Amino acid sequence: MKTLFDASGEVLVVTGGAHGIGAALARGYAAAGGTSVVLDVSASEELDGVANVVQYRTDVSDREAVLATVQRILDEHGQIDALVAGAAIQPRTPVVDTDPREWRRTLAVNLDGVVWSCQAVLPHLIERRSGAILVFASGLAHMGRAEASAYAASKGALIPFAKSLAAEVAEYRIRVNTVFPGVIDTPQFRAANPSGGEREHWARTTGIGTPEDVVGPLLFLLSDAATMTGSTLTRDRVFPKE
Repeated sequence: MKTLFDASGEVLVVTGGAHGIGAALARGYAAAGGTSVVLDVSASEELDGVANVVQYRTDVSDREAVLATVQRILDEHGQIDALVAGAAIQPRTPVVDTDPREWRRTLAVNLDGVVWSCQAVLPHLIERRSGAILVFASGLAHMGRAEASAYAASKGALIPFAKSLAAEVAEYRIRVNTVFPGVIDTPQFRAANPSGGEREHWARTTGIGTPEDVVGPLLFLLSDAATMTGSTLTRDRVFPKE
């Protein structure tokens, strides 16, 4: 069975979309005919010149900045159909050495940033009585990892948050689902796993995918074909390529 996604006339907001999975999704959504609006603290050269992809520099931990940027998107594009909350940072520090500022910054980006993004787009989605929100969690939310306590804690908190939000907005026909994208070769993954031994471990156990591997499942969850809400899509292993 072959699937063709059509996002013509629709607008997607992707936080943390300058690189990695977010950038791949922005390109994929634009290729499907939609407009991808990327919010990130830095602009992406790889997205420069890509048709139907727009970038706004925004720090998602700054609530007022997020609200202002979303209003700008509505003013300039007229609508928002979906939000993918993917902005995250992943410092690696032992708990005993974790600086309070690093801890708060991780939660501010990874957790608060999702809340502020949802707050910004929800009034518009509620008014339209339609929309989709995807939240990125992580396998580390379940299994943890040495020196990744702040990241794991922030991702763990997003799971019940997304389920709770899904229950709140179901009456408005807004779907909220969580995605565990699996081990993906992104700049953040490479920074968090700098040694060859770490990469070999993931390659041997789960496999290491590419950002493009996640685009299809994400487009499905953003499409009308995905009628579920409060659900979790998990990619535990990478499907081997021919």
